[in-house]
Amino acid sequence: MTLNAEIKYPTRRAYVVKVRADAGPHALAGRVENLVTGRQYEFASARELVELIARDLDIINLLGERPTA
Repeated sequence: MTLNAEIKYPTRRAYVVKVRADAGPHALAGRVENLVTGRQYEFASARELVELIARDLDIINLLGERPTA
């Protein structure tokens, strides 16, 4: 058996999404946080949530942050 050295789910790409108590299916709102860097972003829609995560991943790539686990 050969172990794959490539990490499929790097820790630096792990996020916690907290949804506001008053959010609903058509009014998603809350906060997303990168578990490793601690960067936090507020979002007011599902689209904004996805855009924030994409932007954070761009930051990770630009800074050359590599997964540690």
